[in-house]
Amino acid sequence: MKDQMIYAEKLSRMIQCETISVPDVPNTEKFDKFHTLLEELFPLVFSKGEVHYIDSSILIKWSGKGKAEPILLMSHQDVVPAEGEWKYPPFSGEIKEDRIWGRGTVDTKGSLMCIFQSIEELMEEGYVPEGDVYIASSSTEEVAGSGAPKTVEWLKEHNVRLQFLMDEGGMIVDEPMAGVKGRYAMIGTMEKGTGNIKVTAHSTGGHASAPEKNTPIARLSAFITDIETKNPNKLEFTPTVLEMFKRLGPQAKGVLGFAMRHAKLLSPILKKVLPAGSAKGAAMLRTTMAWTMYSGSSARNVLPENAWVNINTRFIIHQGIDDTKKILQPYLEKYDLEAEYINCHEPQTPVDHNGKAFKTIEETVKEIYPGVIPSPYVMTGGTDAYYYAPVTDNAIRFAPIYIDSQQLGSIHAKDENMFVSSLPKGIEFYKALIKKM
Repeated sequence: MKDQMIYAEKLSRMIQCETISVPDVPNTEKFDKFHTLLEELFPLVFSKGEVHYIDSSILIKWSGKGKAEPILLMSHQDVVPAEGEWKYPPFSGEIKEDRIWGRGTVDTKGSLMCIFQSIEELMEEGYVPEGDVYIASSSTEEVAGSGAPKTVEWLKEHNVRLQFLMDEGGMIVDEPMAGVKGRYAMIGTMEKGTGNIKVTAHSTGGHASAPEKNTPIARLSAFITDIETKNPNKLEFTPTVLEMFKRLGPQAKGVLGFAMRHAKLLSPILKKVLPAGSAKGAAMLRTTMAWTMYSGSSARNVLPENAWVNINTRFIIHQGIDDTKKILQPYLEKYDLEAEYINCHEPQTPVDHNGKAFKTIEETVKEIYPGVIPSPYVMTGGTDAYYYAPVTDNAIRFAPIYIDSQQLGSIHAKDENMFVSSLPKGIEFYKALIKKM
């Protein structure tokens, strides 16, 4: 198919332009090179659109003819480092085995290419949207940088209120949960908050040859074991999860299917069973705490005066920052520890899965992907969409492209790739969505 190879070659060239982001390092030159490439690949978008470069992030306005509220389509241009031994070099953009290989194919230059290409084709057709359409692409998403916040400031200053935006998140996948057969469009309607909690134990230190009990590392270890064993974080079934189970349940067989179809009634049982069998499932039900960094003494024979552990925390809607502090406080007191809450952000209000924005995307899924079942779900990772709450109530996390389980697992890992045959449908989706304004 001629068109899909043209699409694949465009994405391949985007992959070849390495755009690894580094915390607090602008890397202006590499992003300028990428922007020049985009201008070459999508000339109409850059000549007919109103283009704004916000540092190295991009915001493009395609003016509409009517009074429809604007929409915004977004995917970030930066990527994470590519480590390990790859089947094909990570920045080669090799087109082999009906796949484009390389860092950023799934996360998220694939969807970025589809967004640009869809608007390029609509412009070629002479189509003018009913309302303004924005493209946003941050250069700092992977390092939680200023690209998205500064873009939101621009939109606020220009009094832009979005009917919805669509960013990375869920995709078209098979078997989204073990035992749930079928193909689904997993549409992220809820993003957890994020933050880090640095828990520190103090002492007077001393020589390791005569250690006393309850030294800092021992107290931290007991604290970690206590939290891991009891997990005091609140388990709740949100309306998003209940709706997801309602939609996925009919495709699941036996006891699992029965439980999912009756999740509200059986929630006390599911609260016990689901966390034991699925870390991903548990993450959609409660605030999570991951132990990511640990530090003690700088010498092998010295007891530390201070030791600390970092807890990377993802806050669920029913247990935000304040509730988490209250839950942890008795454990901190029990082991004589102190906590510092670093860069913590509250969870966002979920998008209404019965609302117009979700329904529009749901209808487009059914139109472009017949037989695929749309479902809301909880986004457990972080996205740039988080920052857009001041300009929209409908920040939806969904990239309308089919990927298999290997491709899903390749995100931030080796051998990242995307099917050549997945690109045309992604482009069709964005075109159809714009026409629904």
